[in-house]
Amino acid sequence: AFGVIADIQFADAEDGYDFGGCRRRYYRNSLRLLREAVLAWAGESPPIDFVVQLGDSIDGQNARRGEAESALQQVLEVLGQLSVPVHHAWGNHELYNFSRARLVHTGLYSRPAGGSDGPPDRECHAYHCSPAPGLRLVVLDTYDVSTLGTDPGSPRYQVSLQVLREKNSNDDLNNPEGLKEPHFVAFNGGFSQAQLDWFDEVLKFSDEHQEKVIVTAHVPIHPGASNGVCLAWNFEAALSVVHSHRCVVCVLAGHLHDGAYCLDSHGVHHLTLEGVIETPPESNAFGTVHVYEDKMVLKGRGRIPDRVMHF
Repeated sequence: AFGVIADIQFADAEDGYDFGGCRRRYYRNSLRLLREAVLAWAGESPPIDFVVQLGDSIDGQNARRGEAESALQQVLEVLGQLSVPVHHAWGNHELYNFSRARLVHTGLYSRPAGGSDGPPDRECHAYHCSPAPGLRLVVLDTYDVSTLGTDPGSPRYQVSLQVLREKNSNDDLNNPEGLKEPHFVAFNGGFSQAQLDWFDEVLKFSDEHQEKVIVTAHVPIHPGASNGVCLAWNFEAALSVVHSHRCVVCVLAGHLHDGAYCLDSHGVHHLTLEGVIETPPESNAFGTVHVYEDKMVLKGRGRIPDRVMHF
C-alpha cells in the first residue's frame, strides 16, 4: 500500500486564483491538508510502505517572495513525520523556485545515491526501485527537456527552447491559444532520448522478471488522462516505450488540477490526481493505493474518488 498526493503548491500567502483568474487557489491551507493526509497515512492499517508526491509541492510565487527555501522546508517537515520513504516527482513549480542543479541538493531529490538506478545524467530526476517483490516503481522526469530551471546559456536550455519555438508561435510561451498542438507550452516539458532509452531498459528487465510496474510523473503522458494542454511534449515517445512492454499496469500523474482517468488501448491505467492547491478547506485531495496481484484499489479522500483498476 502507498499514499499518493499531487500539486500541494504551498505558499505562506493569501488565497489567490489561477492564471485565468477564475479558479481559487488555497495557498496557505494546502499545508494543513497535507498534515491531514500525513496523519491519515500514519494511521492506515495495514500500514503504507511509501508515499508518492507527484510534484508542485510548493508554488512558484515563493521565488518572487524570497521564500522558496522556507516553504520547501515546511512541506518537507510535514512529510518527514512519516516513517516511510517519500518518492518525489519534479514539477514546473519546483523549477520556478530552484534550478535543477539546486534541486539535486534538496530533500526533493529522492533518486538513490548509488547511481545505477537512473539515467547517467545525475540532474535527470528519473529512477526506479522495487518496493515489494514482483513490483517496480519508476519515477520519470517530465522536465528533462525544458526551459525551466536551466541556465539560458546551457545546451539543455537551447535544445528545449528550439523544441518550443518550432511548435509555439505565441509571444507568451505559456499560452496554448491557437496552437495545433496546445501541449507545447513552457509549463510542460519532455523526455530526452537518454531517459527514454533508460526507461526502455528498465521495462525490459521487468518484463523478463515478470514484474508489475507503476510509473509516476508530474505531467500526464496520455491525452485521455489530460485536458489536451497538460501533457508531456513528446508523450507519444514515452507511450511507445510503455506499450512495447507488458509490465506497466498504471501511470500516475499530477499537473492537471481537475484530475482525469483513462484505460488505454493496451490495458494501461492512466490516473491523473486532483490537485491539493484548488481543494477548498473543508475537503481534501489525497489517497491510499492498495496493490494486489490482479488489481490496484485507490481509496480516495475528499475530491479524489475511489477507483478499482484491474490488470
